[in-house]
Amino acid sequence: MLPLILLLLVPAQAGTQARPSAPETARALQQKYDRVKDFTADFTHTYEGGVLKKKTTERGTVQIKKPGKMRWDYTSPDKKLFVSDGRQIYSYIPADKQVIRSQMPADDEATTAVLFLAGKGSLTRDFAVTYAQSDETPGTWALRLEPRQKQRDYDWLVLVIDRSTLQIRSLTAAEQQGGRSTFAFTNYHENAGVPDKAFEFKIPRGVDVITANGR
Repeated sequence: MLPLILLLLVPAQAGTQARPSAPETARALQQKYDRVKDFTADFTHTYEGGVLKKKTTERGTVQIKKPGKMRWDYTSPDKKLFVSDGRQIYSYIPADKQVIRSQMPADDEATTAVLFLAGKGSLTRDFAVTYAQSDETPGTWALRLEPRQKQRDYDWLVLVIDRSTLQIRSLTAAEQQGGRSTFAFTNYHENAGVPDKAFEFKIPRGVDVITANGR
């Protein structure tokens, strides 16, 4: 593992001579995140395209703790909350006065990159990996992830990572209806000691609760 990580930390030279193969980069990224217990970040979520050809931008904060715990707090323009305690996923939009509760997918079903961040699934097992040149910015590499099994929610994913730290800068999902959903991360902190209570969800009074099957 050490020689591979050292190779990834070498600054890129002209052309692609110093760049490892995409599967090698994915393997190093997987190895890195296998050692990350939790992290926090600010995020900007941009959605564009789709059937209605619209573009929206939302912002918030995220806390993730392995295995399977996540908390996505949307703060603007509207408040929304998505929480997983490792067993159940709760989706709550206060304006709708509704909570949707669903089961966390099993490890062998968790092929989305968001669940990879929470320690579910595997980049090297679940995806065929290549470089996505058009999504790269200076100092980053962009990995295009093609799921080995057809997914109902997306066609492919792109992870943009920092070349020197392997921290994830952004995550993009290409939907089957033509839309693209991108999460860009800033103010990123690994192994921050996020407490378990951050992932507890109490159903508010006066809301409807819907139990959904599947993801």
